Amino acid sequence: MRAVAFAPGHISGFFEPVYNEDMAKTGSRGAGINVSLGAVSEVTVKDSKDQVFEIYINNKKSDSLVVRLALKNLIGEKPVHVIVNTHLELPVSQGFGMSAASAVSATYALAKISNASYADALKASHFAEVQLKTGLGDVLACCFGGIEIRRQPGIPPWGIIEHIPGKYDLVLCVVDKKMDTRKILSDSDKMKDVISCGRDCTRKLLESPTVGNLFSLSQVFTKKTNLVTKQVVEAIDAASEFGMASMCMLGNSVFAMGETDKLCERLKSFGRVFACTIDEHGARIVSD
Repeated sequence: MRAVAFAPGHISGFFEPVYNEDMAKTGSRGAGINVSLGAVSEVTVKDSKDQVFEIYINNKKSDSLVVRLALKNLIGEKPVHVIVNTHLELPVSQGFGMSAASAVSATYALAKISNASYADALKASHFAEVQLKTGLGDVLACCFGGIEIRRQPGIPPWGIIEHIPGKYDLVLCVVDKKMDTRKILSDSDKMKDVISCGRDCTRKLLESPTVGNLFSLSQVFTKKTNLVTKQVVEAIDAASEFGMASMCMLGNSVFAMGETDKLCERLKSFGRVFACTIDEHGARIVSD
């Protein structure tokens, strides 16, 4: 049996980590944007005496712990041979939510085959990200799509999302080396500023929920949390001539909105550029 699913990439402009003994209540408050580039996973399930996960990412065999754990969370100890072929349309470890997108697209496809619910797939993927510290709010966001404010942490019924309506073009630029999400989330000193500033930014965006305010507050968060490099600051400043821009959390990369062609031209001197749009629909089955 076979199914194919897509999950959008997700960019956080700012976030406040929230931890709880219950992983369903662990996550983040904050805001971000789901984009039309993401992860496509083809999942095939075969009968087996043992449980086997065979995972390929961009045509290379992978140990992907987050995908493996998410799949296991979904099906438990069921003895099946699961083959996952995932194509990532954006780089990993650059704040584009690729670990969440890979896990969600794989679990959505497996849920379709195994008659599990998409709520179960969301939960399985969220738990895997939390357990492995590869992310906190990306799974919930990418399941629902759009420009989102994560009002409450966790997954439904505890996690609550509000949307800022709108369909826009975006430009993404990878400026510098990969960033280790797990390392930053485990750094208690860095997290103090992140928690304080992320909480404040979320409150202010809820008071005035606009795309312009999201970018402005993302810039505030970028500067106050000291997670940004000189090169990323230079890219943000260069892009700001033709629109709004800020840092993708957590990655040495930039997201921008405005005069798309001019933004692409300006940012390509800083690194690899991707043009995309808002994904309004969230994770979904694209083929059976």
